[in-house]
Amino acid sequence: PEEFWPQSIYPEAKSVVVIGLPISLPVLETSPSIWYRELYRTVNILLDQYTYRLSNLLSEKGYPSVFVPRDGYADVKTLLKNPVAFFSHRHAAYLAGLGSFGVNNVLLTTKFGPRVRFGSIFTAAELPSDPVMKEELCTRCMRCVRMCPAHALDERDYPEGLTDKSACAAHSAELNRRGISPCGVCIKVCPVGEDRELYGRMDASIYAKGEGASALQRAWEHVQSYGVL
Repeated sequence: PEEFWPQSIYPEAKSVVVIGLPISLPVLETSPSIWYRELYRTVNILLDQYTYRLSNLLSEKGYPSVFVPRDGYADVKTLLKNPVAFFSHRHAAYLAGLGSFGVNNVLLTTKFGPRVRFGSIFTAAELPSDPVMKEELCTRCMRCVRMCPAHALDERDYPEGLTDKSACAAHSAELNRRGISPCGVCIKVCPVGEDRELYGRMDASIYAKGEGASALQRAWEHVQSYGVL
């Protein structure tokens, strides 16, 4: 909708700069856990810092700019009431050519799959745009659909198959009550991303309980057993 466009939010905007930071797969694999919660918070803080600094740099160069905070809502309770932020970083990242949407409604990237958090800057600078990615990275393996603990996904492709945001938010609220939100399962089990080769996790079936990888399962369960309310 037009009210979510950058120029509707910041009329001076001529371009949007989008940056992404990766979510470390081995930490994400422990989710939901206090380890992943702290990583998630750290990445969000860094995104806000980097986009804030870059917006100031552009402004100093004579191009009025503002950063957009990573999370445009107060807390999980806000999402239960209205699970929509005033601006979508993932759509901005898509239009910036950084990836393509998966069945889980998350932007998939070549290097890290869906394990990337994005931040944006609105600037008056007229910058050349990158082309939208034509390649569809999603393999339609449906692991995200089958393993979603909130049953918030279906098998239709985005945008027809939208996430049940209320179900997702309700599950996040329960995890938050226990001190271990967010969930992260749908980005954990996705097979897309070169990071899987780096960490030796090419077989994404290891996340199904009872399917081998016992040493990893024990490690994840150990982390999940501590720091939880």
